[in-house]
Amino acid sequence: MNVPRGHAHDPMHGITLEMILTYLVDHHGWTEMGIRIPIRCFTTSPTVKSSLAFLRKTPWARQKVEAWYREEISA
Repeated sequence: MNVPRGHAHDPMHGITLEMILTYLVDHHGWTEMGIRIPIRCFTTSPTVKSSLAFLRKTPWARQKVEAWYREEISA
């Protein structure tokens, strides 16, 4: 099987931002997410749709969410 370079050992390969966000919300809830990463889309009337829109256009916030997810799955 010919696997593209970088994908064979990348635990994030195939994981979408929506999957990451849904996982974190299901396991920690919006309140904990707003405490850990204090952004308005997590603290004021949070929804997956509004959070995805914000995270897709805000690289530093997306990096924090992805790092938190990586910590969760590696533990």
